[in-house]
Amino acid sequence: MELTDKTIKLLEKQGFVIVSTLTEGGAIHSVAKGIVGIEKEGKVFVIDLFKNNTYNNLKRNSNVSITAIDDQSYDGYTLQGKAKIVPREDIQDHIVAKWEDKIIERISNRMISSIQKGKRSNEHHEAKLPKHPKYLIEIDVEEVIDLTATFKDNS
Repeated sequence: MELTDKTIKLLEKQGFVIVSTLTEGGAIHSVAKGIVGIEKEGKVFVIDLFKNNTYNNLKRNSNVSITAIDDQSYDGYTLQGKAKIVPREDIQDHIVAKWEDKIIERISNRMISSIQKGKRSNEHHEAKLPKHPKYLIEIDVEEVIDLTATFKDNS
C-alpha cells in the first residue's frame, strides 16, 4: 500500500511510535518503539532495543499496528499490517547509524531545553538505553487509518 506524503511526513517527525501486537491470549500489547525508516511503497522500519513481549508476540502472530499522533496539529495515523522480524546481524548499518543519530539528537534537544528553562538535570534517559538494537521490525502496511481530529462548530 502506498503511503501519502502527509503520512510519511508525520511519521518522520516522530521520535517513536506506539507499536501494538497481540499476546498469546489475544490481549493487545502496546509499547513505544523507535521509528527509523519509511518507504513510500508501504514499508515502515522500527527498532527494538529489547527482545521481550513484542518480539514473542510477533513470532506467534505477525499482525501489528503502529500509531503516531502530532500533539500540535492533532493529525495522526494508525498503520496496520504484517511484521517481519529482521535479526540484528541482518540490519543494515545505515539503519543502525540513523537510530544512533536520533538518540544523540534527543539527548541534545533535552539538554538544550533544560538549559533554556534554567533546569539542571543529569537525567538523559536515552543514554541509558541499550546501544544496539536486538532486532528490526519491518512492517508491510496494509491499511492506514486517519486519526486526525475534526472539530465541529456546535453553535
